[in-house]
Amino acid sequence: MDGTARAALMATCLGVTALVIAMALMTGYQGELQRKLTGGGGAVLAIPLGSKEVADPAEIRNRLEALPEVAGVNPVIFGQAVISSEGNPEGVEVTIRGVEPGPGPLAAQEAQLADTDDAVPGVVLGVELAHALEVEEGDLLRLVAVGFAKGRPRFRYQSLRSTGTFSSGLSDFDQAWLLVRRSLAGSLLGPETGGTLFEVTPRDLEEAATVVDRVEDLLGPEYVVSNWLELNSALFSALRLQKLFLFLVLGLIVFVSTFNVASTLVVAVRERMREIGVLGALGLSQQRLWRCFLLYGGLLGWMGITAGIILGCGAAWVLDHFELIRFDAEVAAIYFINAVRFEIRPLDVLAIVTFAFSVNLIACLLPAWRATRVDPSAALRYE
Repeated sequence: MDGTARAALMATCLGVTALVIAMALMTGYQGELQRKLTGGGGAVLAIPLGSKEVADPAEIRNRLEALPEVAGVNPVIFGQAVISSEGNPEGVEVTIRGVEPGPGPLAAQEAQLADTDDAVPGVVLGVELAHALEVEEGDLLRLVAVGFAKGRPRFRYQSLRSTGTFSSGLSDFDQAWLLVRRSLAGSLLGPETGGTLFEVTPRDLEEAATVVDRVEDLLGPEYVVSNWLELNSALFSALRLQKLFLFLVLGLIVFVSTFNVASTLVVAVRERMREIGVLGALGLSQQRLWRCFLLYGGLLGWMGITAGIILGCGAAWVLDHFELIRFDAEVAAIYFINAVRFEIRPLDVLAIVTFAFSVNLIACLLPAWRATRVDPSAALRYE
């Protein structure tokens, strides 16, 4: 393999490597957001209409859990508040999440939500919120919750004891969410703030739309039911469009690299002029000669594509496994995640290979055609 061929192979390899890493980044980012959003807040949400509970939350939970498509149900209450500490007396605006004890990235254990020895309820803070408040486990906090009573806003005060932190991986949650017992959240916010909503986890995430229909039939018009894709449709549509544009833009790198393969064939035609003439004089047909040069260009491109796939997948695995790209709190608030994940999907790799190899073969058509137009008699006199 001469220097021109090695340069063509290296250019194709680098172009494919960049495309693989970029697609792995976009796929990993989208998948991470999906996992965080569905794992933390449920893939299906049932939100009550009106200001009062229409039924006992425990009864509704049992009815929802009886559905065969449902893996779990988590009743929660949300509200707004300001929390302060000795280290941060000015306070931080937070979202109260009233939950029942249980597992999950946005849940807490019974011991964390129970009253402490001095009869102060426990609270679990987002890890970045705890850092902003400068609190550690056991520190006392002061909460001012915004509720409603008789149609008017009402402020309720509550002392809380920090009993732990959670890390959901989503910066918005980790910076501004706190977890308390659902009954405590209900008493702080009041019945007019909003009833208990239900986070429903389907057994199969792809069947979220079907679960929405079943939950709507079960709960009736008193609840509005939506799934994670509907609630975040604009975000995921933008991500899919961004991924497509990124594929097309970086695909230009692969497209340009194929000209190196084409130039290698042009050089080969010029350097092998006498050999081409001899083969033509011996009776080699133009079609077979065309196939020989096309096969050479295709083989050279395939070697570069294969090397690029291996190198790109390896680099993506290292970046993902060791989480080499992480964000601080300010940047994480923009991208919603603390670390960039890279995910290799077979369909993405297949699309890259198909695109790169197709462009490579198209670029080789003209040099191969020029080889078939060589006149044997003129080629034999070529010096």
